[in-house]
Amino acid sequence: MTKNMGNTDKLIRLVIAAIIAVLYYTGTISGTLALVLGIFAVIFTLTSLVNFCPLYTLMGVNTCETKK
Repeated sequence: MTKNMGNTDKLIRLVIAAIIAVLYYTGTISGTLALVLGIFAVIFTLTSLVNFCPLYTLMGVNTCETKK
């Protein structure tokens, strides 16, 4: 797997995952919405940790900084 995710993108994904977690634990979201958003939060966290997003590959996007 080639890295295709930059630091800014990783930070945004981790912040969104943290917000979803806080909303769940405070009881703001529940039921099916909580389940769907929880799945997104897990996916965002995993893709941030491995620096790779499969959807970016399909769309031809690369937010990783290039070395000169």
